[in-house]
Amino acid sequence: MGRTYIVEETVGQYLSNINLQGKAFVSGLLIGQCSSQKDYVILATRTPPKEEQNESPTHSKAKLDNLDEEWATEHAHQVSRMLPGGLLVLGVFIITALEMGSEFQNTLRRLVFAVEKSVNKKRLWNFTEEEVSERVILHFCSSTKKIFCRTYDIHDPKSSAKPADWKYQNGLSASWLSLECTVYINIHVPLSTTSVSYTLEKNTKNGLARWAKQIENGIYLINGQVKDEDCDLLEGQLLNSDHRSTAMVQICSGSVNLKGAVKCRAYIHSNKPKVKDAVQAMKRDILNTVADRCEILFEDLLLNEIPEKKDSEKEFHILPHRVFVPIPGSTVMLCDYKFGDESAEEIRDHFLEMLDRMIQIEDLEIAEEINTACISSSMDTEASLDNTDDEQPKQPIKTTIVLKIQQNIGVIAAFAVAALAAGISFHYFSD
Repeated sequence: MGRTYIVEETVGQYLSNINLQGKAFVSGLLIGQCSSQKDYVILATRTPPKEEQNESPTHSKAKLDNLDEEWATEHAHQVSRMLPGGLLVLGVFIITALEMGSEFQNTLRRLVFAVEKSVNKKRLWNFTEEEVSERVILHFCSSTKKIFCRTYDIHDPKSSAKPADWKYQNGLSASWLSLECTVYINIHVPLSTTSVSYTLEKNTKNGLARWAKQIENGIYLINGQVKDEDCDLLEGQLLNSDHRSTAMVQICSGSVNLKGAVKCRAYIHSNKPKVKDAVQAMKRDILNTVADRCEILFEDLLLNEIPEKKDSEKEFHILPHRVFVPIPGSTVMLCDYKFGDESAEEIRDHFLEMLDRMIQIEDLEIAEEINTACISSSMDTEASLDNTDDEQPKQPIKTTIVLKIQQNIGVIAAFAVAALAAGISFHYFSD
């Protein structure tokens, strides 16, 4: 028996309303959340056209090979940045005037593997062995309205297609749990004397990888308690723990400091979620949003050809801050990133291009103040490899992440403690 996809009815309406306008096909992405029993699809978005073409539907079969995988995968990469914790690109769709044939399935198979590779290559985390490894391909025939749905195991390039059920449900995205927190980061990245050829970007990525392990190993408290990961989110027992680690000191050619307060958000479907699902979604949003901001900054520096400084002067850059936008008729919000000089109109246009959705400027939720996060680099001679403060601390460092789980029936306060530096001790908080 194959997987079941529970799909928001508006997704079906969206697919039905796409007009080929003489094109051989329209392809795009399916967005939602995986669970052990079934997957939830709450959004579909077509890949923006690379250039306008006037094609005849009679040549659809011949033109299908012209699908630009590189363009489609770059779209997937951009969209993945706009998804809060808990949401993923679940697969791809294609719309044609012809019914499903082997050529369509082969094209979709190649595309779904390419998309998965694109969205995974720069992540700071890995999927666990217990997580669902199937991704969906969907073919929608615009003339007959028939749907062909199959899945592939993206961990096995030689896997065969499996049948899957595609079931629409009204109001699917209206009852999700919302998790929110503000993370105050101070990540210290040494520029090793043995890796002087590394660029600022490479060194920062290496530092983020070490920080990611600390976030992954953190202990998260819900309602002041550490709950068993397999218990229901609203129930659980108190666990006790006291973990400590020490920092390393190395000779460096310089260092990079990543500082600021970042807003994190994750969503969990309300169908009996487990504690481990909520914690995992929030951890991944923390990691994603910090990594994405750095990547966007470096892209901006490259685009504007701002050279990296080679002398002892400090270099200072402001990271983009997060903007949230609601999905109409849903409790789920998507996000984007905005530099201080970007206008609200530019953010609106980016949402339209990437997600094929017109948003209202007044709906933009500016999550952070413009100057709340920054990255600076300087040349010095000694730095701590794992410590996040400018100086070696004499006492254990405690960093608390305040996490809120919101639901239609009320608000549950939660707290998370992230493992962040030398001499870490975990403390538990209660309301």
